[in-house]
Amino acid sequence: MPEATATLRNASGLHARPAKVFAKAAASSPGDVVVMKDGREVNAKSVLSVLTLDCHQGDEIVIRTDGEGADEALAELVRLVESGLG
Repeated sequence: MPEATATLRNASGLHARPAKVFAKAAASSPGDVVVMKDGREVNAKSVLSVLTLDCHQGDEIVIRTDGEGADEALAELVRLVESGLG
C-alpha cells in the first residue's frame, strides 16, 4: 500500500471546489484511496469525508492508495495537490 505526504499549496486547502476536484481524481482510481491528516483517515473518494478533515493551506496530508494502479494513482494525486488542485 504505497503512501506519500503532500503539502496543500492552494489558498483554500481542501474545501469546497478543491475537495471536489481531489475526490473526483481519487474516484477515478480503481483501487482504494484514503487521505489522512492529524491521525484521522477518510475515504478520499468522498467529498464529504474529505471536507471533515478541515485541511487548510500549508497543511500536510498523507495519501495512501491500494489495488490496481496504486502507484500511478498516488503519483497523480500528489501532483494534483502540489500543483494547487487545478
